[in-house]
Amino acid sequence: MTTIVSVRRNGIVALGGDGQVTMGQSTILKGNAIKVRKIFHNKVIAGFAGSTADAFTLLDLFEKKLEEHQGVLERASISLAKLWRSDRALRKLEAILIVADKNDSLMITGTGDVVRMDDDILATGSGGNYPLASARTLIQKTASSPVDTFITTLNLSSNTPICPQLP
Repeated sequence: MTTIVSVRRNGIVALGGDGQVTMGQSTILKGNAIKVRKIFHNKVIAGFAGSTADAFTLLDLFEKKLEEHQGVLERASISLAKLWRSDRALRKLEAILIVADKNDSLMITGTGDVVRMDDDILATGSGGNYPLASARTLIQKTASSPVDTFITTLNLSSNTPICPQLP
């Protein structure tokens, strides 16, 4: 599994992951995988945790939903969640997506959830709760930028942050 974190503050979002690829629950195969992609004309950042093949299938579908909904992140996310939940084949896919554009940050799950957090901090993956807690603390207690918060947060739980960002 991997850890994906998104931090938004003052109109800037940082979204990235620790790059870990594991086999089973404890064997780390690789530490520098890029599980974050810029999509939809580089206007959306999408990160994923879970099965890589499943996530790429979902990212392809999500990009089609963005095209279908003229780039409106929330509408495309809800549309993907409905399809993911209702389609027999897609229902078996095991991944979680975190997506962000210049206005919104959302988590999309296979259970039909599209989540926007009140504090604009999202995390998922096998280690997601630790960076979620540290990012929330840093945002509340410091004036750190989203990028600095993201890097500090991931460094607390891993050693290989990979971070594209949107202005």
